[in-house]
Amino acid sequence: MSSASKDNGVRVAVVNLGCDKNRVDSEVMSGLLEEAGFQLTSEQDAEVIIVNTCAFILDAKKESVETLLELAGYKDHGSCRLILAAGCLAQRYADELLREMPELDGVIGTGGVGSIVESVRRAANGERVREVGPPGFLSPRVLPRVLSGAPYTAYLKIAEGCDNRCAYCVIPDLRGPHRSRQPSQLFREAEQLVAGGVRELILVAQDTTRYGSDLGDGTNLASLVSRLADLDGLKWLRLLYCHPAGITRELVEALAREPKVCRYLDIPMQHASDTVLRRMGRKVCRDDLFKLVDFLRRSTPGLVIRSTFMVGFPGETEAEFEELLSFLREVRLDRAGFFAYSREEGTAAARMPGQVPEELKQERLARAAALQREISLLRNRARVGSEVTVLVEGRRGEDYFGRTEGDAPDIDGYVFFQSALELAPGDFIQVRITRAGSYDLWGEIT
Repeated sequence: MSSASKDNGVRVAVVNLGCDKNRVDSEVMSGLLEEAGFQLTSEQDAEVIIVNTCAFILDAKKESVETLLELAGYKDHGSCRLILAAGCLAQRYADELLREMPELDGVIGTGGVGSIVESVRRAANGERVREVGPPGFLSPRVLPRVLSGAPYTAYLKIAEGCDNRCAYCVIPDLRGPHRSRQPSQLFREAEQLVAGGVRELILVAQDTTRYGSDLGDGTNLASLVSRLADLDGLKWLRLLYCHPAGITRELVEALAREPKVCRYLDIPMQHASDTVLRRMGRKVCRDDLFKLVDFLRRSTPGLVIRSTFMVGFPGETEAEFEELLSFLREVRLDRAGFFAYSREEGTAAARMPGQVPEELKQERLARAAALQREISLLRNRARVGSEVTVLVEGRRGEDYFGRTEGDAPDIDGYVFFQSALELAPGDFIQVRITRAGSYDLWGEIT
C-alpha cells in the first residue's frame, strides 16, 4: 500500500456525516480513491475507513465522535486496519482527536479532500497523519466522483466557504471564506453527471446566492442557472440555501422563465424578530422577509418556499419568540424546519448574555413545529385536485412513492400512488393529488 501499484484491491469505505456539501466531498474522495486503484466497499468489509465528519452543532459533533468510536471497533472484530477522521470535526479539533482517540490513524481537514489518496498511503506506511491546513477545498479541475445516493439525483457544489459571519455559526472557521467555482468548470461537471444518468441537479453552497460575487466578471447565480438549464437530458434544476438578502430580481426572473428550474426555493430565514435578527447578524429585518415572500409568490405562481428557523438564540424573550410564531401564521410557508440554538465555542453568540435554558429551547421548538405542521397541512390540502409531475423514488408495499418539484430529497415529503404499469426509480410520471397530510400527499396516475 505504499505505492499506487499496491493500492489495487485495497478495500476502502468512505462514511459521510452531515450536510449535502459534505456528501459532495465524500463522493469526490471516493472518486479519487477509486481512480487510484482502491476498491470501494462497506465499512463492514473495509481495510480502511474514512469518516467525513460534521461539527456544525453539538449534536453533530456527538454523532461524529460516536461514529468514529463505533467504527473503530472493526479494528478488533473485522478487517479494518486504519480509521481516519476527515472533514469539519477534524478541521476544528485535530489535536484533541489525535490526543483523546488513540484508535485514530489520522485526521484530514476540510482542505485535504484533494490529497486523500496520499493521506491514506501515508497512514498505511505507519504515519499518524495530521493533514490539516487552511480550511475548505476548491479544485482547479473537475474531479472524479462516485455518487452515493440515487443515480438520477446529484448535488453540484458551486462554491466553498462563507463570508456572512452570522453570530452563531462556525462555518467560516471550518470552511474558510467564500470562493466560487468557475462556471465553465461547473458546466463540465454538470455535463458529466447528466451524461451518467442524472436527471435532477441540486445546486448547493453555504450561500448559493453569493455565487460569482468574487469572480469579478459579472457571473452570478442567475446566469449560472440559465446556462445549466440548457443542458440536454436534464429534467430538474433545484436551488438550496438561498440567503434572503441575496435573492435578486434577476434570479427570480430566471426561476420563472426556465421550465427546468424547480419552482422551489430553500431560504434559511433563521428568525422573524428584528431584535433577534440583529443579534444574529443576519442583514435582513422582518419587513424584508415579508416583502420577499410576497414578491416571490407574485413573480412565480406555484412556488414552494421552504425555510429553517432557530429557537432559543441568546436573549430570545417570549415576546420575540411570539414574533416568530406570528410571522409563520401570516406568511404560511409551505415547508419549515426548526432547530434549537447550539452554543458553539469561538462564536460571538457563545459570549452573549441571556443564554436560554435547554428546557425552554425544547418547549419552543415543539410549539413552532406543531404550528408549522398545521400550516403545512393547509398548504398541502390546497393542492388536492391538482396534477403534478412526480419523480419516482421507489416502492412501499403496493404503493409507489416519489417527489414533486416542490420536494427536495431527504428533507421534504413524498407523493404515494399506485400503478398497474411497472415503474422504475428515476421515472417521471403525472399524478393527480387526491389526499393530503402535513408532509406527504397521495394521488392517482393520470
